[in-house]
Amino acid sequence: MKMRKEKILLDVLLGAGLYLLDSVRDRVSDNVEGWSDRAHDRYSDLRGRAKDAYSTASERLSRANDALRHDDHSLMRTTGAVLLGVGVGVGIGMLVAPASGKETRDNLAEQMRDRFSEKKKATGTFGG
Repeated sequence: MKMRKEKILLDVLLGAGLYLLDSVRDRVSDNVEGWSDRAHDRYSDLRGRAKDAYSTASERLSRANDALRHDDHSLMRTTGAVLLGVGVGVGIGMLVAPASGKETRDNLAEQMRDRFSEKKKATGTFGG
């Protein structure tokens, strides 16, 4: 008789456990599907970022290769434009200068001496 009560109790406990596990299994399978979808989305996102990084690096490497092989003409054009601008600026400056070079240097030296030779007394207050 004791054996029969234990068997009934065991059957009830196993039945309740299976019932609870069945509901947990449904929730876990839903979560696993959600995790799978999120993992797939993250993988796609990372794959897209990797493709972008690869294309950027490839483009930079190609430009560096062109520059090293002197196939990059934009650097030469930029350098030429800067040198031309400096030359034109110096030429115009020489044409419209109000005084000769020696006079301009003397004036600048005198202004610097005047500015830095003034000794200001400290008053101990700000702005006074």
